Amino acid sequence: MPIEAPETEVVSTWKVACDGGEGALGHPRVWLPIPEETGFVECGYCDKRYVHESFADRVK
Repeated sequence: MPIEAPETEVVSTWKVACDGGEGALGHPRVWLPIPEETGFVECGYCDKRYVHESFADRVK
């Protein structure tokens, strides 16, 4: 059984920035490209999953 991502956000762009969202307690800002084959990407620091809106109904 796959492990769920701690947080998932549906986005409208194919490249997103993630900084952990907790101000000084977050992590360095990283830019993450979303592969058009899978429709999602997970942050290597905080495991937040970003799903492109065109894949929102296919990716959990």
